[in-house]
Amino acid sequence: MIVIDTSVWVEGFRGAAPIQTELGRLIDADLVALVSPVRLELLEGCRAAERVQLGRVLGAVPTFVPLPSTWTRVEDWLRVAAKAAQRFGVLDLLIGATARENRASVWSLDSDFERMAKLRLIKLHRPRV
Repeated sequence: MIVIDTSVWVEGFRGAAPIQTELGRLIDADLVALVSPVRLELLEGCRAAERVQLGRVLGAVPTFVPLPSTWTRVEDWLRVAAKAAQRFGVLDLLIGATARENRASVWSLDSDFERMAKLRLIKLHRPRV
């Protein structure tokens, strides 16, 4: 399973051909998942007139939600990051920790996830694009 970050969804919606192709391939193979904060970011960022339709589309994608253990993992990762002189946004940590708990990799265009992967906190999806 691959958790798709907001950055990838946005580029796919904007028509970035290689990203659309890979995203479509993953969706067709039932390999795509959302994390609830990504779903909320997408719904918050779209036009009001598109919100209901987007909600229906996203509703067809399995969604992982953070659990109490997810928050504990985020706290642990904050210590790991601090020891490596790294800082991450709380939402990115939450997305990564939720993906990890669900044994999913993360596909993002955000370099923070690259840095998380270097610390072995998450696994990244390396698209064919």
